[in-house]
Amino acid sequence: MKNKTVVLTGGGTAGHVSLNQAIIPSFLANGYDVHYIGSKEGIEKEIISEAFPQLPFKAISSGKLRRYFSMKNFTDPFKVLAGVFQALTTLRKLKPQIVFSKGGFVSVPVVMAAKILGIPVVSHESDVTPGLANKLSLPFASHIFTIFKETLKYLPSEKSSCTGSIIRSELFEGNRARGLQACGFDNGQPTILIMGGSLGSKFINDAVRHNLPTLLAEYNIIHLCGKGNLDVTLQALAGYQQFEYVTTELSDLLHASDYIVSRAGSNSIFEFLALEKPMLLIPLSMAQSRGDQIVNAKIFKQQGLAEVLQEEELTTASFMEALNTLKTNETALRQKMAEAESPKTPDEMVQLIMNYAKN
Repeated sequence: MKNKTVVLTGGGTAGHVSLNQAIIPSFLANGYDVHYIGSKEGIEKEIISEAFPQLPFKAISSGKLRRYFSMKNFTDPFKVLAGVFQALTTLRKLKPQIVFSKGGFVSVPVVMAAKILGIPVVSHESDVTPGLANKLSLPFASHIFTIFKETLKYLPSEKSSCTGSIIRSELFEGNRARGLQACGFDNGQPTILIMGGSLGSKFINDAVRHNLPTLLAEYNIIHLCGKGNLDVTLQALAGYQQFEYVTTELSDLLHASDYIVSRAGSNSIFEFLALEKPMLLIPLSMAQSRGDQIVNAKIFKQQGLAEVLQEEELTTASFMEALNTLKTNETALRQKMAEAESPKTPDEMVQLIMNYAKN
């Protein structure tokens, strides 16, 4: 009987898990035995275990890859080495046809172990410029897929190709009425969904909360503020609903929203695009990131798909100004989004991945 085992890896942030979350149902529906390798502390264990409780999850050691000086840069390589040996043990036992890596620090020891064992590795890069984990993994990968065509200039042409965006099917199954009901909104006002990423953003949270009296006069607000960032003094405020983080409820909340304010992680912004939601993007600054979200937001702005407010320019006043610009340009944004290329389905992505699998 042909072995139909696949291993998925990726984590650290929700952006490094969402594509895996999207394609797992397609793998399962096609009879594959799916296993996930993630980190012990990363958000991937929570996301995958909640969405797919039956899926085997193996936690391995993973060091963080830093571009700045830290004493941990001297100790974390040993964590990566430990992760390689742990991944070797798991992969030897499973003998998968292929390893699919979505990036993030935990993926590096997994793809290294797969290369040692002669198991094909396919990686995926969502941002315009490749992340550090994918750069380190590139020599061990059989192929790397990208969302942006612009990314291909940073990769070897002989083993890279652009798929465009891949959107999880359940995203389109969200229900506006269900989302509004979950938030207790029944006043007929337009709704803004505000997302600061899986860890939240103090800059965005403060700008929203300082503007709440003005905002609530015209909008309902769904605020995904990040773990540990709930403000209990606002729990009973009419028209305002805050969540630390949501998983299965997100599609309903997206459908309930008329506008979105968000970071500029590529997985998220392509989901907003697929749903044709006018978006105001506030990318992570260079002080907090390698600048990938800034580039993502710039391209969406240039293509007429989003409005952008840089984090360095974010104030109580500039937030409202940018939001008013978003509303003013809503019709033009929706028209551009309607003209955008349709995303790939998870089934199509699974087929592309399996083209590189062992027979």
